Amino acid sequence: MRKFIVLISAAVLLQSCVVSTAAKVVKGVATVGYKAVKGTVKGISWTVSKAKGKIDEDRLDGTWKVVGIYKGPFNDYESQQNPETSFETQCENGFEQIEFNSRKSKFKPVHCSSDKEDWTKYDLEFGKNPSNGERENYIEYNSRNYISVIDVSSKNLILEGNLTMAGTQLYLLEKVK
Repeated sequence: MRKFIVLISAAVLLQSCVVSTAAKVVKGVATVGYKAVKGTVKGISWTVSKAKGKIDEDRLDGTWKVVGIYKGPFNDYESQQNPETSFETQCENGFEQIEFNSRKSKFKPVHCSSDKEDWTKYDLEFGKNPSNGERENYIEYNSRNYISVIDVSSKNLILEGNLTMAGTQLYLLEKVK
């Protein structure tokens, strides 16, 4: 009888721990997803949120096609009701792309025209971005130019900065290879 009471007590205790842990997990997921902005751009589903910590430079490696450009900074994009309707593209024919070689710390933007661009040396840093004063991942190139790396995954890359000399813009990129 005594073993039976101990067994029931243990089962009740474990059940309450499982329920408590599940509630914490749900609350944690809700907190992480709070600042994410979801939408569809050109038929591609996007979830845009700022990376929480340092991004590994190897994740940038490869060729990235520009899918959409939002004319404005990430903070404006984040506060809009339907941000996916505000994306544009630069090219009528073809597409823009950026190629990163993380082993050599160089990148090359390729624009709509067939002109070949030169490789540009960069440094990926995590810290206070000199252009906006925020603590984030950013790329410094040509000594005084900065591009914020909002987030990067195996398929998507989100950059904020002045890549096309048209002011601060948010760039959604998709991995080509």
